[in-house]
Amino acid sequence: MFVVIGLIIAFVLIAVFSNRATRYCRWRERRGAEGSTWSCIHCGAQVQGLWGVPPKDCHRDRAPPRG
Repeated sequence: MFVVIGLIIAFVLIAVFSNRATRYCRWRERRGAEGSTWSCIHCGAQVQGLWGVPPKDCHRDRAPPRG
């Protein structure tokens, strides 16, 4: 019984504290000499950043048009 209540509380906390703006962002890193190029596999956005530090914001407006 306690396990079920604990799981319900965990799912509620995850839903409350998750960042909805970047829910679908899946960043892939390509390392370079001076930094990294991060590519989102969901929308195709590409941004420059530091090694090992993925973007915290969604950059869909920077994505090239698909189609």
